[in-house]
Amino acid sequence: MPTSPHVFAAVSVRSIMLKVILALTPGLIAYLWFFGPVILVQIAIASCTALACEALMLKIRGKPLALFLGDGSALVTAWLVALTFPPIAPWWLTVLGVAIAIVIAKHLYGGLGQNPFNPAMVAFCAMIIAYPQLMSQWPKADANAFWPMLTAIFAPSREVDAIVMATPLDALRTILRDPEQRATIAGFLGTQASFGNIGGYGWEWIAMGYLLGGLWLIQQRVITWHIPVAFLATLAFIATGASWLDPERHVGASFHLFTGGAMLGAFFILTDPVSSAATPLGKLIYAAGAALLTWIIRSFGAYPDGIAFAVLLMNLCVPLIDMATQPRVFGWRKKS
Repeated sequence: MPTSPHVFAAVSVRSIMLKVILALTPGLIAYLWFFGPVILVQIAIASCTALACEALMLKIRGKPLALFLGDGSALVTAWLVALTFPPIAPWWLTVLGVAIAIVIAKHLYGGLGQNPFNPAMVAFCAMIIAYPQLMSQWPKADANAFWPMLTAIFAPSREVDAIVMATPLDALRTILRDPEQRATIAGFLGTQASFGNIGGYGWEWIAMGYLLGGLWLIQQRVITWHIPVAFLATLAFIATGASWLDPERHVGASFHLFTGGAMLGAFFILTDPVSSAATPLGKLIYAAGAALLTWIIRSFGAYPDGIAFAVLLMNLCVPLIDMATQPRVFGWRKKS
């Protein structure tokens, strides 16, 4: 043959990160529709902080600034932090979270490609443990409340009672744990401000935006199907079974999939190529374990959404998972 059929087009880190940011756009558009442009302020704060911290650490480590600042990895981390933090989080909380993600979770482990934990999830867990009240203040889905939200971000005193409400997961857990209000999920959807028709009000469409972007990443071969499918299928299976066994205490699959960070986690966080499993079977085990932990934390834990903690716990297991799931070498016969 005059040419080899095994030549692949060069793929750069920058091109991959750009595609990830583009894939986040449908979810961001839905976010803007329901919560207004305040999320763009948080993304700007997070992006500036990420680039500044990245430049500082590269300078300290003697690395070329232009090469690594332009690869887009810091911006992806910044976007994920901004999209997982409350949009009315005070500016310094976003700055602190992003600094922890870039400086500690990324560069203190050796930089891009060396971090064992997802940097954005390290930031989220650190902040929700240190500042649980601030990380639990989510605004009502009101795109016209831009100025009150902007004031909440930058004002020295926090008076946000008029614009905050419980998140869908938090509101549902409160209701289902109250014997006087307990009922099946069908009695809540569409009847209260926190809930839409299949999940949290507004969050249904945001999740669908992330789903659309995630499917595009699979089509572009930026990620494979293994982790998203295993995570969502396992979460749906467990939620369906629990709801069938005890519908007064557990919600069904649709609520778990289209509320909180399930879609964002499935396509954009768990699929981090550095901190996730590498083998095909390992990816399935890794994602299924994260789904199980997410459901357990959501149902019985102290935090409404357990995806961040589930991701970090499964990051710990990745070396063992990869070691135990190495595919058989072609031509190598297993010892009898």
